[in-house]
Amino acid sequence: MKYLVFLFIAIISFLPGYSQGLPPYKQYRTIPAVKLLNPDSTGYELKAKLQKNKPVLIMIFSPECDHCKHETEEMLKNIDKYKDIQIVMATPLPLKEMAGFITHYQLQKYPNILVGRDYSYTFPVYYNIKNLPFHAFYNANKQLITAFEGSMSSQAVLKIFGK
Repeated sequence: MKYLVFLFIAIISFLPGYSQGLPPYKQYRTIPAVKLLNPDSTGYELKAKLQKNKPVLIMIFSPECDHCKHETEEMLKNIDKYKDIQIVMATPLPLKEMAGFITHYQLQKYPNILVGRDYSYTFPVYYNIKNLPFHAFYNANKQLITAFEGSMSSQAVLKIFGK
């Protein structure tokens, strides 16, 4: 009987967190603490790599996703318009697939683009992702502006950043 009472109290104490039903990114509105892997398996803390005083676009993608490929192509065609935006492209898929994507699009050429593997699956949980690509937009103070699931045109992305 004591165990049932304890279980009941434990369940009740956790309900306030679920009652809001908001994913963590809407509650905290900041970039999560996440470690990403480079194609060579070296890791880095994302927040430590972000440039100060620049807005951030976090794009969660799959190297196999056609929508992600088309969006990347459009972004690269307009890359000069993104020069003042830090772009973080993250995938939970294996390093080999990510490395092929980086090579195919020559993403290593662009200093404002970071690509990494989210090996701990932090982003899908933090953003409650259901569709790819997923976009999270942060201002220069690294506070959430908005988020969007699905394909976006470069024009729509840049409009969110006021460009």
